[in-house]
Amino acid sequence: MTDTLGLRLALAFLAVALAAVALLATLVAVFSSADVSALAGRQRDDLASAMSVAAAAAWDSDLTPIQDLAERTGVNLQVRDLDRKVVVSTPGFAAGSGPESSASVVVRGEPVGRVLVQLTGTGLGGADGVLRSGLLRAIIGAAGLAALLALLSGLAVARRITRPIVRLITVTRSMAGGDRSSRAGDVRAPGELRELSAAFDQMADTLDREDQIRRDLVAGVAHELRTPIAVLQAGHEALLDGVAEPTPEELSSLRDEVLRLARMVSDLQTLAAADAAALHLERSRTDLADIAAGAADSLARQFEAAEISVDRRLAGAPALADPRWLHQVVANLLGNALKFTPPGGNVTIATRQADRDAVLEVTDTGAGIPADELPRIFDRFWRGQGAAQTSGSGIGLAIAAELARAHGGELTAASQPGHGTTITLTLPRA
Repeated sequence: MTDTLGLRLALAFLAVALAAVALLATLVAVFSSADVSALAGRQRDDLASAMSVAAAAAWDSDLTPIQDLAERTGVNLQVRDLDRKVVVSTPGFAAGSGPESSASVVVRGEPVGRVLVQLTGTGLGGADGVLRSGLLRAIIGAAGLAALLALLSGLAVARRITRPIVRLITVTRSMAGGDRSSRAGDVRAPGELRELSAAFDQMADTLDREDQIRRDLVAGVAHELRTPIAVLQAGHEALLDGVAEPTPEELSSLRDEVLRLARMVSDLQTLAAADAAALHLERSRTDLADIAAGAADSLARQFEAAEISVDRRLAGAPALADPRWLHQVVANLLGNALKFTPPGGNVTIATRQADRDAVLEVTDTGAGIPADELPRIFDRFWRGQGAAQTSGSGIGLAIAAELARAHGGELTAASQPGHGTTITLTLPRA
């Protein structure tokens, strides 16, 4: 299909070039022929006037010298009297069929006859035909050269245009065949085709990301639901089979698993909402310090109940972000610090500007994170050894990291066991 498109484009260039050459040659031929015809007409008139003067001078004698002069000049001549009787004529006048010019023969102030002049096929009289023949040859030569140049340039341009199209078709077919990693990449093409390739890659990245989100969500849900469902199934089967008695302790254990499932479903709803927000953010100019202050205020009572102090070091840090989801990020970071900081500890939240970035840091005085676990703290549903005694499903930091990436930023962590943890959010400055 693309080869046919390239050929059609080349033939289109060829047709346009030939049409332009033909039109130009036709216009040149028409105007040149008109100019030559006008020049020939003026020459006939001048010759007719000159011959009439010569005829007037020899009217009462012999007019044969005038006939000889006309033959030497290369024109057909005929002299008539007032009765239209031919007085003298060149041999070729009767056979001539071209335009004529005439002039009166005046002797002593009285018209006595008339001179008629025709141009022959030599001299200026044949210039019109010679011009037409020359233009025809020029048209044929120019058309051949133009056709060759148009064909070569058409093939080059068509190849430049169709190459990215071929690339896009190949990538599309590859994706349709199941290869989700296929991309058009950086193509050398006119601006519109480069934009098309970039838009296609962006669309493929978005589809791949959405598909990966669905896969991760399904895998995470299956993994996290397996344990409480197994506990509930075993407990109910034990009750039904009479192996265990429906004591308050047994029923309370089953209720705890149900509550765990409820919390997990709530966390999954939050994760799904964050994934959707990551694809459809409503960004505006937002001060990171205001967002941090609002998130700290919303958790103030929980910090007081846990006997943990909050130190605010908030400097202006404007960023282009979605205020609602940026609040969710900061709240998740503060909630995570609250969860792992013992009573009497301290959590510091600070904002600042750094070069072209707006930076937020949340630092706690908790037990810290082992070095081998630090790279995985932003993975979904992952919980380290230190989180075994705390509630949660392990998606808080994953949501924060996902939203940070959606804003064009980054979430990083630094920690030393026994010295607390610092989570840093970096966003592009507004």
